[in-house]
Amino acid sequence: MKQLVLDDFCEWVRLIQSEFAEMPGLRLSKRQAQRLWNLDAPSTDAIFSALEASHFLRRMPNDVYTRVDVGY
Repeated sequence: MKQLVLDDFCEWVRLIQSEFAEMPGLRLSKRQAQRLWNLDAPSTDAIFSALEASHFLRRMPNDVYTRVDVGY
């Protein structure tokens, strides 16, 4: 997959954020997210970094991401 342009990046961030919002218990590794949404590794890294920096997602010790407001 080619590198994301800014508009695409913003759309992907919103899409993935909405998926996690609709399913509060969703827990995904970056690799699982890549397969689920057919993203390349650099795009997935950038999207998940943005969601983590905005305090929407947090990375768990086992490298699985979940919403910040969901306790585990």
